[in-house]
Amino acid sequence: MKPHFAVFVAGTAIMITAIFTAIFTGCSTEKPPSALEAKIRRFAPTPVSADLSHLSPGDRRALVKLREAAQVLDRIYARQVWSGNEALRLKLEADRSAEGLERLHYYNINRSPWSNLDHDEPFISGVPKEKPPCANYYPEDMTKEEFNAWTGTLSEAGRRDATGFFFTIRRDSLRKLRTVPYSEEYRDLLLPAAGLLREAASLTDNASLRNFLTKRADAFLSNDYYESDVAWMDLDSPIEPTIGPYEVYLDGLFNYKAAFEAYICIRDDSATAKLAFFSSHLQEIENALPIDPPYRNPKLGALSPIRVADEVMTGGEARAAVQTAAFNLPNDERVTAEKGSKRVMLKNVQEAKFTTILKPIAEIALDPAEQSFVQFDPFFTHILAHELMHGLGPHRITLKGKQTTVRQEMQELSSSIEEAKADISGLFALQYMIDHGLIDKRMEKQMYVTYVAGIFRSVRFGINEAHGQGMAMQFNYLMDEGAITYNETSGLFAADVEKFKAGARKLTGEIMTIQAEGNYEKAKGLLARYAVIRPSLQRTLERLAHLPVDIEPQFAALNQPPD
Repeated sequence: MKPHFAVFVAGTAIMITAIFTAIFTGCSTEKPPSALEAKIRRFAPTPVSADLSHLSPGDRRALVKLREAAQVLDRIYARQVWSGNEALRLKLEADRSAEGLERLHYYNINRSPWSNLDHDEPFISGVPKEKPPCANYYPEDMTKEEFNAWTGTLSEAGRRDATGFFFTIRRDSLRKLRTVPYSEEYRDLLLPAAGLLREAASLTDNASLRNFLTKRADAFLSNDYYESDVAWMDLDSPIEPTIGPYEVYLDGLFNYKAAFEAYICIRDDSATAKLAFFSSHLQEIENALPIDPPYRNPKLGALSPIRVADEVMTGGEARAAVQTAAFNLPNDERVTAEKGSKRVMLKNVQEAKFTTILKPIAEIALDPAEQSFVQFDPFFTHILAHELMHGLGPHRITLKGKQTTVRQEMQELSSSIEEAKADISGLFALQYMIDHGLIDKRMEKQMYVTYVAGIFRSVRFGINEAHGQGMAMQFNYLMDEGAITYNETSGLFAADVEKFKAGARKLTGEIMTIQAEGNYEKAKGLLARYAVIRPSLQRTLERLAHLPVDIEPQFAALNQPPD
């Protein structure tokens, strides 16, 4: 704490000197920021550190190889975003002018020429005006109708590949659609990435880490990720790497295709132990979900591990724009049906976001009587609950006698609906635990008020993004239920705890029922009605405009030389 305080005092002294200089000279020497620099400033450069002192020399050397592998996945992800993305990056890197370095900086934040926080508008000339919803997974001239007609002609195995996570769709010499496995599409980069994972496996002292890295290296070249996902679920290591194709947000057509990413983390054993008790209550929360009993899963939950970790390096999609505070993986329904899913909480990232972003938001948007309830513990705990709830509720469903999944039925709405489900049902789950004496009741008010502050943080990401869209939908729904109150005179918000309890339960049931029924039209209607920016929210967002929206992490831990 003392170093932070010293920086604060020094910074205050400099600011006071600058103010007096401006007063007595009658002018300011500070150059106004360019439009692009103003966009960059929305990401606050923030040190993100981790303690590596307890790692063995072998694990320290393995970390270096994992960092190199994460950098290779950066290049794969660049290809996945857009067919012209790699060439553009090389062009930007060659431009050493001040303007060129600025463009490269913002490109590196977004990992593309489209500004994530500005509805994906381009900030570099000569690129498509709209970020391609097909990314580089499908032919750019392919329509959803063409894809659906084509998959209707395929065998069951063919449809499974075409709609699967790990296959791109390309045209053959006759311009007919065909599937291409990732292992073929990205082979020139997956070969060195696999080699680096095998080198890391040979260096580590931990058997479970060696097993995972070896199997993940094999998966890069075989395109079969099942065994390595199971090995990742069983991982018990001081180093907690998540590396491979996982999330489907980039696929704006169907949410079918997985983007490559890497989170290289160090496990926090003391924090993990404190949170482990949540796992033992997942089944009873599942059994209490406010949906019809046939929609509940009688088996899912107890196998799901939780890890609290500190991030030391990211790669691929994990680096792009808004930084992830936690994740719940894998997404492969075969693995989740057998092993559940793992929740990884990135504690150092969460602490950075809470201090740099959330607290300043609360001071502007919330009634002064509410502001003291905004605390890190409920913020951290709700993110935990969010990740837990991804694994609960409907996933594999049966429609008209046919087995399918919620993800496939929701198509491009899947991510927004799923993120909203995890958020709101996270409140339901925590309230259940409070009501049953598993969490101190004193957290109740803190939980709801901190959640309201968190809504503004998420919506600032933009409602074209799954998390922001899901949060806007919840905000308006809860406003209509009276759970979130707004003072027209002061322009400040507050939380009505009792109405919050009822509203969270109601919305949890509504979303999960839509998922269980695979009802695309109802999902679309729910988002169309609520995932909008109403006037009170817009006014508040304008008052928050000067605050950073997210952090730009500055990793230092891996700069420490290995022993």
